Amino acid sequence: MQARKIPCFEDARASRSRDSARIARVTAYAKVASVPAPTLATKRVSPHTVRHATAVHLLRAGVDINTIRAWLGHFSLDSTHVYAEVDLDMKAKALASLDISDLPTSACHRRSMPSLMQFLRGL
Repeated sequence: MQARKIPCFEDARASRSRDSARIARVTAYAKVASVPAPTLATKRVSPHTVRHATAVHLLRAGVDINTIRAWLGHFSLDSTHVYAEVDLDMKAKALASLDISDLPTSACHRRSMPSLMQFLRGL
């Protein structure tokens, strides 16, 4: 016998739940989850929070940003790009993985440039 697939945000009759019912369901699960994770009790958890957190976890797991875009139902990759921008941990990890051992240790050579006022006077 094959298991019946019931999407997370549908009710027992398989019709779409109203927004308020979704919010109530997510809030109830957040309350249950706050027992083993007490810091969750002080956070505002909504369906959007769950959606955002899932997208960030997928990104951190190495899922392609275009796949996440499709999963979120975004038409444009620009909408999904926000998730790549907010993840500072991934940026820090990428910087930490760089090998800069072969860079010269001498100070950077800068060419002298006139001051801004000198430049403006010359216009």
